Amino acid sequence: MPKIVDREKYRKELLWKSFDLFAKKGYGSVTMREIAKELGVSTGTLYHYFPNKQALYLQLVEEQTEQDISNFITEAGSPDTLEERIKVLIEFIEKNEDYFIKQTLLSFDFYQQQERSEILSNDTLIRAWRQTEKAFSDYLQIEQQPIIDFVLNFIGGLFTSRMLGGEEIVSYEEQGELLAKMLTTYLRNR
Repeated sequence: MPKIVDREKYRKELLWKSFDLFAKKGYGSVTMREIAKELGVSTGTLYHYFPNKQALYLQLVEEQTEQDISNFITEAGSPDTLEERIKVLIEFIEKNEDYFIKQTLLSFDFYQQQERSEILSNDTLIRAWRQTEKAFSDYLQIEQQPIIDFVLNFIGGLFTSRMLGGEEIVSYEEQGELLAKMLTTYLRNR
C-alpha cells in the first residue's frame, strides 16, 4: 500500500524547519540546495513545494503570521481592561522574545536582498502586515490606525533595544506599564 502524505502538513513542516536554518545562517547566505540538505530532502522535493527561495520565505511569512496570531489569541484570553490586555501582550512577547527577534532579524536580512520597491509592493508582505495590524486592533480594542502603528513601532523598538542593550537596559514589564499608562491617558483625554 502506498504511503499517504498530507502534502499541506508536510509543506508547513518544511517551512518551519527552514525558519531555523534561515535564522541561523541568514536569508542571503543560504541556497535552496543547502536548505534541502539541511532539511533532509532532495532539491527536487523542495522545488516541488517552493519554486524558489523567495517563494519559500514568503510562504513562511504567511504561515508564521497566521500561527503567531492564533497562538497569541489562544493564550491571551479576553482581559477586561486595556492595561490588562497590554500586560498580557507584553508577557507573550517577552516569553517568545528569542523567536520574535530571530523573525525580525530574518525579515531585515530578506529586505536587504530585495529592491525596496519590490518589498513595498509585495502582496504577501502587505497582507501579513495588515493581518498583524488587525489582530492588534481587535485585541487591544483600538480602532485608530495611528495608535496601532505606534504600538507596533513601540514593540519593534523594544526588540531593537533588547538586542543592543540587553535585559539590564530594557525591562519588558516596565515598558509595558509605561505603554499602558500612555495609551490609557491619551485615549481618556481625546
